[in-house]
Amino acid sequence: MHLSKSARYVLALLTSITLLFIYVPLLVVVINSFNPSKTFSWPPSSLSTLWWSKAFHNEGVISALMTSIKAGVGASVIALLLGSGLAFAVARYEFFGKETISLLVVLPIALPGIITGIALNSAFRIILQPFGVGLGLFTVIIGHATFCIVIVYNNLLARLRRVGSTLEEASGDLGADTWQTFRYVTFPTIRSSLVAGALLAFALSFDEIVVTTFTSGAEIETLPQWIFNNLFRPNQAPIVNVVAAVLIIGFALPVWLSQRLSQGAPAGGRI
Repeated sequence: MHLSKSARYVLALLTSITLLFIYVPLLVVVINSFNPSKTFSWPPSSLSTLWWSKAFHNEGVISALMTSIKAGVGASVIALLLGSGLAFAVARYEFFGKETISLLVVLPIALPGIITGIALNSAFRIILQPFGVGLGLFTVIIGHATFCIVIVYNNLLARLRRVGSTLEEASGDLGADTWQTFRYVTFPTIRSSLVAGALLAFALSFDEIVVTTFTSGAEIETLPQWIFNNLFRPNQAPIVNVVAAVLIIGFALPVWLSQRLSQGAPAGGRI
């Protein structure tokens, strides 16, 4: 497609404005994490790693971080198991209600978080409390898994539809059983998609706060909850900047990697 010089300039300008709109606020947070002042003063009068040192020794931050990691890993594992099973069923088989199931699987991520949170809170209280199971890490994992499933499902379904079933059929024609076909043909073609789905599911779970608020109870606190609860406390606000800066830097690699894996060509298999 040929573009005139003026059109290229306009596109470059729009791209620059978009990037600035997205990343300037994030850059401000990163710079402010080195601000020795206890207030959100701008620009910083000087730069210091004082709050970085305090953040890495803050028990509240460490405890909340571990809780978020546990919740993210748990939700990602459940999402991988259930999301991949649903994707295989929809991509490889014809049955009544298939399109309805696809809609129902995707719907949770489209609903407002507060609606999902209220629904899960009510369900947990009705179903789990009679058995002595209260709100906590387990309910947070289940709550996060409800929308993380969508991420794995969409990633894997797109890959399965793209590669088709020709290689699997050829494997069967050559005498391979179901397990051999999955191990040597199917799994290599979907491996990168599974990893990308798991990374995105973990990131989505780690970042969630609305659903977490309705499913965590008073016993645990995830890192996003800790950030929200301490944002306007004078003694904690600078540490919040540090935690936010670490998350910005730390999540750049997984997001980039998941994007690369989602777009990459499927690996070949062998029989």
